Amino acid sequence: MRARATLLGHPVHPMLVVFPLGLLGTATIFDLVGLAAHDDRWSGVAFWMIGAGVIGGLLAAVFGLIDWLSIPSGTRAKSVGLVHGLVMVVVVVLFAASWLFRRGHPADPGATPIVLSCAGLLVALFGAWFGGELVDRLGVGVDEGAHLDAPSSLSGRPAGESLRRPAA
Repeated sequence: MRARATLLGHPVHPMLVVFPLGLLGTATIFDLVGLAAHDDRWSGVAFWMIGAGVIGGLLAAVFGLIDWLSIPSGTRAKSVGLVHGLVMVVVVVLFAASWLFRRGHPADPGATPIVLSCAGLLVALFGAWFGGELVDRLGVGVDEGAHLDAPSSLSGRPAGESLRRPAA
């Protein structure tokens, strides 16, 4: 099932999700490194990464919703997509709460924001599995007829065509 929101022939949602997942996951790691090293600078950087990750997550969610709305009702993909979206909203809420708790003292956040970030990262892994299920198992966002010798998405030709010439 082809994605509804595309850019240059590819779905936008998977292009965007790498940014918030990377930023939020790395922010959590930075917090833990800062704790282990007793160096507040790591948490100061994590503060800004969380802010950018939350904004990126909200942007990715818009394109995910557009694609989800095009999934036919009554399908397993529709319910898996709903769970994926709701779980990822929880992730954004957990990290947004972590960011809000840090605002007054980003370099010395205390335990609550770090616990929220760790929880957000664990929940994100769960939600990302559902996203993988949508694409890898259910084919959401995959061109109909996709195969190993499909023409470039920029060619304007359908994925079902082959670049190989038939054997003579």
